Amino acid sequence: MSSTPEEVQDGPVHAQVELYAESFGKADGEQVLPWRYTASPHGTSITLLTRDPGGKAVGGYACNGRRVLSRGEFAGVVGETGDVMTHPDHRGKGYFLDLDRKAMELARERGWPVVIGLPNSKSADIFTSKLGWTKVGAVRPWTFVLHSDAAAALERRRAGRLAAFFTWWSAWRGSMRRGHLRKQFFEKVNVVALPRFTSGVDDLLAQVSPQWGWMQERSAEFLNWRYIDAPSQRFRAHGVFAPEGNLVGYAVVQLPERGEAVGWVVDILAQDDVAFAAAMEAALGHLHKMGASVARASAVEGSWWQNKLQHCGFRAPHSQDRKQIIAHLLDPQAPLSVLAQDPKSWYFTDADRDDEYCS
Repeated sequence: MSSTPEEVQDGPVHAQVELYAESFGKADGEQVLPWRYTASPHGTSITLLTRDPGGKAVGGYACNGRRVLSRGEFAGVVGETGDVMTHPDHRGKGYFLDLDRKAMELARERGWPVVIGLPNSKSADIFTSKLGWTKVGAVRPWTFVLHSDAAAALERRRAGRLAAFFTWWSAWRGSMRRGHLRKQFFEKVNVVALPRFTSGVDDLLAQVSPQWGWMQERSAEFLNWRYIDAPSQRFRAHGVFAPEGNLVGYAVVQLPERGEAVGWVVDILAQDDVAFAAAMEAALGHLHKMGASVARASAVEGSWWQNKLQHCGFRAPHSQDRKQIIAHLLDPQAPLSVLAQDPKSWYFTDADRDDEYCS
């Protein structure tokens, strides 16, 4: 059973908020959905609803626009799948298939050459087998042990019994790596908390982005929307400043929820290795101070970010702990569509996921 999806054009409606609560068990839709769908500096999202014959919303879909830079120049807007919602009582009835097809039709009308997504393995198979998507890579969560305690051991258990047993060693190794990071930047830069991002980050972006063929735009306006003004209020930012006063790096972390052991290193942008070391230590230090037992960060398999995390002392996840990266090539010949098929070459951190916060 299926019904024609309808586009929601003037911001989230009550039916979307209600479906969001019923699909995900979250009660914050009235705050989150307007922020996510209409407030992004990268443009409004494509959002769709499907209703049953009685008019009740039973399916929803969001596709968010993201501005991409290539070698320092604006290259275009791509799509990234967001909330894919099906009411628990109406799953398996074909609503999702129609929603995806309609979303891709609207994305093509907007001129987006490609849409990417990070579904779980089960959903990825549906996207690729029935809807024309292609698997192009995978993202895995890496873990830095901050405290050798029971909570950290439980988190490391996700990677296997042996990883949990050697939690103490991972914590010791992590402390040694943090000491190495501090030596790299000691008396070379200053690190301070950032209440908001300012134009200095735009100058930093202009310096770093020419190194990358694919980088989602990280302007001050975007970072303030994405983190400082996020409804969850779970993000904290630190800036790395040269002695002359110019911003040479930043780090963003996501604090653990009350009673949780996991914090996240969400994003780092740095001018050089010294600034990167300062930014990473600021992130780990803040999570340590806030009581996190472990810090986590997601990385594309085989990417520069994975290599950085390994070098800083992050431990590998279980081999099966991953999310697929999929791409729908709406204009296969477009330069961004070509780049989309090689995510190992992207500048991609947890900042580039569609979620409000990591989990």
